[in-house]
Amino acid sequence: MIELAGGGAPGAQRAVAEATLAGALEDGLVADATIAESEAQAKRLWFLREAIVEAQKPAGASIKHDVAVPVAAVPDFIAEASAAVEAALPGTRVLAFGHLGDGNIHFNLCQPQQMAGSDFLARIGSLNRLVHDLVSRHGGSISAEHGLGQLRREEVLRYKPPIEMELMRRIKAALDPKGLMNPGKVL
Repeated sequence: MIELAGGGAPGAQRAVAEATLAGALEDGLVADATIAESEAQAKRLWFLREAIVEAQKPAGASIKHDVAVPVAAVPDFIAEASAAVEAALPGTRVLAFGHLGDGNIHFNLCQPQQMAGSDFLARIGSLNRLVHDLVSRHGGSISAEHGLGQLRREEVLRYKPPIEMELMRRIKAALDPKGLMNPGKVL
């Protein structure tokens, strides 16, 4: 999804969007496209994007990743990670979406239909390692938009050099000497 805003002559942004989309369709870069005809339609399109997370729930257990790779690496990362996950656990369904313009990808894995959710979640460590190793190989970060939180607190140590962790601790100590902000969350 792309939302355009700005000045200029009425309809100028729409003309640019239409021309750009037409070229992308002709080049095979886009399979389908739509342009909202009203603010209400735009809101409905954004609702579809935001509802992706809710739509996952009926599919069963999921393992979620909020990762980032360089923008140019996004297509290769998604293809490689999807293939690697399928090879590691056949039937795992990949739901990749996000902010492709900045390299932030929500790379979510849904349990295979023939597998119990608890059995799928028991594989979280190995599947996280597989995805995060590929993120690292592509020069990315295992945590993007939503931060490390508590889930990735120990895992980040595998991907960040010790000096970087030490610098983060020093910055945290300088800004929060009493440890009042987000105690125990990351550092």
